[in-house]
Amino acid sequence: MTTLYLEDLQPGRVFVSPTHTLDVEQIKTFARQFDPQPFHTDETAAKDTFFGGLAASGWHTAAITMKLLTATEPGIAGGLIGAGGEISWPQPTRPGDVLQVTSEILEVKPSRSKPDRGSVIMRSETRNQRSEVLQILTSRLIVPRRPIQVA
Repeated sequence: MTTLYLEDLQPGRVFVSPTHTLDVEQIKTFARQFDPQPFHTDETAAKDTFFGGLAASGWHTAAITMKLLTATEPGIAGGLIGAGGEISWPQPTRPGDVLQVTSEILEVKPSRSKPDRGSVIMRSETRNQRSEVLQILTSRLIVPRRPIQVA
């Protein structure tokens, strides 16, 4: 896997992840453990809720997004180290959705106090097979600078 350092990133660079197909059982399994609400765990009960049917937890969508980001080539050196962010879910994730994440680098800033790193602001949109935006994540990442090679 190719790894990218701070020097390799510039605003406007776009990355596209692999895909993940979500099914009913995945939604219910995650929800039973981490977000046990009827609109995530029971198709019948979900019909009479705000969502009008079974919907994945937003946190499930976020977890799948993270999985897809870590599988995106090329990867960020040192991994995806978050230093804050903002997340929104414009519409629910449903059974049968095929998720894919498109990320764009918005800002790259070398650290003034730590010369071995910098920060990157990245906007990631998680979309389904119909290109509907299910999640928007704007995150600040800590990214290492390329190590100095001593000859």
